[in-house]
Formats: sequence, structure tokens, C-alpha cells
Amino acid sequence: MKQTTPFTIALAGNPNVGKSTIFNALTNMHQKTGNWAGKTVACASGRFCYRGISCLTVDLPGTYSLDPHSQEEAIARDYIASGQADLLLVVCDATCPERGLRLLKQIRDISGGRPQPVILCVNLCDEAQKKGIEVNFAMLSERLGIPVIPCTARSRFGLTRLKEKIYEICLSYESECDIPPAKCSECLLCCPQASACTLCPSCGRIPDFNPADLAKSAVRFHNPDFFKKQEQIDRIVTGPFTGGAVMLALLMGVFWLTITGANYPSSLLWDCLFSLEGRIADALLALGAAGWLVQALVFGVYRVVAWIVSVMLPPMAIFFPLFTLLEDLGYLPRAAFNMDCAFKKCCACGKQCLTMAMGFGCNAAGVVGCRIIDSPRERLIAILTNSLVPCNGRFPTLILLITLFFMGFGAEGGGLAASLATAGILTALILLGVAATLGASRLLSKTVLKGVPSSFTLELPPYRRPQFGKVLVRSVFDRTLFVLLRAVAVAAPAGLLIWILGNCCVGGQSMLLWLSSFLDPIGRLLGMDGMILVGFILGFPANEIVVPIILMGYLQTGVLVEMADPSALMEIFAAHGWTVRTAVCMAVFCLFHWPCSTTCLTIRKETGSWRWTLAAVLLPTLLGGILCFLIQVVF
Repeated sequence: MKQTTPFTIALAGNPNVGKSTIFNALTNMHQKTGNWAGKTVACASGRFCYRGISCLTVDLPGTYSLDPHSQEEAIARDYIASGQADLLLVVCDATCPERGLRLLKQIRDISGGRPQPVILCVNLCDEAQKKGIEVNFAMLSERLGIPVIPCTARSRFGLTRLKEKIYEICLSYESECDIPPAKCSECLLCCPQASACTLCPSCGRIPDFNPADLAKSAVRFHNPDFFKKQEQIDRIVTGPFTGGAVMLALLMGVFWLTITGANYPSSLLWDCLFSLEGRIADALLALGAAGWLVQALVFGVYRVVAWIVSVMLPPMAIFFPLFTLLEDLGYLPRAAFNMDCAFKKCCACGKQCLTMAMGFGCNAAGVVGCRIIDSPRERLIAILTNSLVPCNGRFPTLILLITLFFMGFGAEGGGLAASLATAGILTALILLGVAATLGASRLLSKTVLKGVPSSFTLELPPYRRPQFGKVLVRSVFDRTLFVLLRAVAVAAPAGLLIWILGNCCVGGQSMLLWLSSFLDPIGRLLGMDGMILVGFILGFPANEIVVPIILMGYLQTGVLVEMADPSALMEIFAAHGWTVRTAVCMAVFCLFHWPCSTTCLTIRKETGSWRWTLAAVLLPTLLGGILCFLIQVVF
């Protein structure tokens, strides 16, 4: 068979049935996966080759119906109706096949009977077996007239059989109906509330079926009491009184483990990286590099990079796996369920809690994730307020400030007490960000974005045992190293720029000190100083480099050499007039200030307006400035 163009396969199905996991398994890519609905908000594509057949795979956003009620459902509907795919791979959940069959019926109405074959992939068979659910795949295949492949994508069970079936269909692909694909597509797009069979009577050769009756015939429940266990857990996790306590305890536990476990590795890593500094300088001098170039590269670039790696890597290597475990366990939608009432009172959408959770990893990802919110008004509110929760780039700064100024003061009370107090303070800052999000959402809903909250369907996924090996690999490579490399890539030229600013003098004063002196009156009003503001301004490309910029401003000659461990930072800050109030103001401003450049560009892309992008910059900045001013005045 001579193939001129790739065989196009579209993965369709309900949210959270494992489409992205199957997509990754087929293409060997790393599309975002997790145990909650709404991760995929746009089409992702990838290629794979099997037995000489080249296939282009498209991962569509999850949808419950082809009658779209959200942007991601419209994306899936439009692609399916367009007829671009040569094969539709419909993925359904083996523990709840009826919902998948309902979607399959709609897809068959527009794709069956014309040259667009369909395969039903019944995923999560391992979970069905644990719950005592037996699916008669042969009956499904016979009644539907299409191949039905049992699969467990996480363990790669059934994937070889799936590829074989795709290969067979690709070889035998030919026209089965005289109806042009565009005709059915036009019918559905012009009248999305009607089925294609109603509009195109000649499609009636497709075997009809009732999803509920077929599911009842093909599925057997041998352990109906299994679901009661999840209900009992949910009564506690989502209870009106216990839900908030559980959420707070989990949040504080994650931060406590992060803070407690990161101190020693951070110190050890700094010692290792610092020991290389002299060798790097000697190597550059041996190569004939000028003295000023060695100073710039070693004292300007390398020291900033070494500091970022030693301070950021250990906390992130602990926080991200813990956060991913909660995600895979299925807790995030339950947190959204607990927060739904609060968001409704603010005239916003409860799905905003999920976008906030994305924002903990990256605010830019949280902004893109706002596409899962159906209402344009509520989506815009979620975009404008997403930066009020701290992203992973701000966590190292917050943890550092709390560790130096609060763990140090509480050291006499014991390590456990000090670390618990630090975790409590960080949790309080996170809750402050959540409260600010709720307050800002209500303010926007009552002023420039008036409206009433909309209803939505929130699916609580089953509790799933996380695959610890995959969680560790995914969190380290897809999150920790990605964020760290991004920070290093930005920090290296920033360190060079700061070294240049610190050594280029204007009127007998370095440009960095001149800028710091110019901003110092504003900084004092906010309980900080000019150099701290310089750090935030020059840290616009990435929040991770704010503290290194401040240090390079304070230590113009590279006295960072004397930092035997991170505790030496306390002496540096104290020598420049820092107090507990300074640390509190900086922590608050770190929590509430303009988003990074990547997030700003993402906001511009999602809203299509520089005006709303400016609003997203001013909203957290004004809030942070007002709070810092009040702290300065009151305390």
C-alpha cells in the first residue's frame, strides 16, 4: 500500500476517560493528563507509525454531547462534523459505559454510513475489574457493528490490539456511502440541536441502538456495594463542615513536607555548585579570557544560576510530586466542589477553582485552562484574577522569606514546631490569595463585568491509586525541570545584565544603584526599598529571579562567595535594613503583583485585547501596593 498522506485518527469521548493517556501511549508524547475533567481545552496532534502506516492522531477535548455547551465541546463537535478524520476512535469508561454510548450514538449518526470508520475503545478495564463490573465486549461489537477494543491505557494493555485494528482499517479504507461528508457536516453545523439522521434520512442504514438498554444488556455488576465506599469518603471530603478542614489540612501538609524536606538538600546543593566556581574562573583565564569577562560570567551569570538551582530545585522536587499525587488521586474536582458555593456568591463560576489549581503550577496554564468555563463573562473574570494565586515561580521566594524570617526566629521552639509554623504561614498566604480572588471576582461581577453565576456540570471522578513511578517522572521532567530550565534561561542573561548595570557608572554611581535610588521613595512607602522594586521589575520575564536580582544589587562585587549556606542570606538582608515587616511586605507584594511576561502574552492571546491584559496587570499590582502600604502604616 502506497501512502501519500497520513491516516488521520481523532480521539473523541467524555471528559476524564483517558483519551490523553491513549494519545500519549500511541504517539509517545507527553500531553497533560490527570484525574479530573477539563485538562484538554484544545486539539493536540501527534504522529506514530505502525507496520509502515503513518498515522496522525488528534486528541479532541472531552465532550458529553455534540450539542455544545462550552468552547471545548464546540471544538470537538466542529472537528468531528468536519469529516477531516479518516477514523474516529471513541473512548469510553468501562466503569460507566452508558455515557460513552450516548456520545457514540451521536457520532455514529453523522459518521456511520460514510467513509469514516469508528472504533469503540473501552478504557479503564482494570478499574472495572476491581469494582466487579463485567463488560460483554463481543455483544457491544455485534450490536454496534463496529470494533470494540478493551483497553487499560495506563498499563498499555490492549494498545497492540488497538494498533492492529487501526492498521486493518487503514488497509481496507474505502467509501461506504454516497453521501458527501460535507453534507452531514453542514446539517449538524447549521442546526446543532438536531441529529444528523433527522436531517440526512439516507444515513438511516446505521444500526440504531438505545444507549441505556445496550449498557444494561452488556454490563453486569458483581459488587454493587463497591461504590458505597467512595460515597462514604466523599461525605467527609466534600462534607459541608469537614470538606474545608480536609482541604486546609492537605494544603498545609503539602507545604510542610516541602519546607521541611528542602532545607538540607538546598544547602548541600549550594556547597556543590559553589565549589565549582573557582574551577570555572581558572578555566576561563586559562583560555585567555579577559578579567572583566571572567567577572561577568562567573560573578554575574554563574552565581545567579547556582543560587536559583540550589534554592528552587529542592522545594519544587518535593512540591510538584505531592501536588501531582493529589491530582491523580482525584481530589482537585472535589476541591472545586467545596469552593463552588463561595464562587457562586461572588457571581462567578465554580470551575474557576480548577483554573486556580492550574495556576499553582503556572499562571499561563491557568489562563489557558479558563476555556473550560462556558460563560464569556465568567471566563474573563477567571482570566483577570488567575494571577492572584501564586504560581510555582513565586513559591521559592515565599518559602525562602518564611524560612529565613520565621523558621529562624522559631528555632528555639524546636524544628517540628518551626516547620509547622512556616507551613501554616505559607498556607495563610495561599488562603489570602484565594480570598483576594473571590473578592476581586465579586468586585468585577458588580462593576465592569456584571452578571449572574451560571450553572455547570461538575464530574467527581473515582478515586484512583496513583502510579508513583509515573507521577515522579512526570512531575520531575514535565514540571520541575521545565520550570527550572525556564528560570535558568531567563536568569543567566538577567545576571549578566545586572552585572553590567552594577559596573557601568553614570555620574560616579552605578546604573543599578541609580535606578534603586530613584525607586527608593516608592519602595519605602510600601514597606520595602528601591532595590526590592528593581528586583520585581527586572524579574518581569520570570518570577523565579526576583531574589537573585535583589542579591546581585546588594552585593555588587559578588560577595556571594561568602554564602556557605542559605542562612547567610539573613545577614545580607539584615545588613540592608530588612526587618520582619520588610519580609511581610515583600511576601505580600510577591503574592500580588503583575504577572510574568509569558502570562501577559497568554492573556493577550486569550482575550484578544491589550486593554484586558493591562487590567490583568493592574489588578494584582494595585491590590499588592495597597496592602503593603497599609502594613507599612499600621505596623
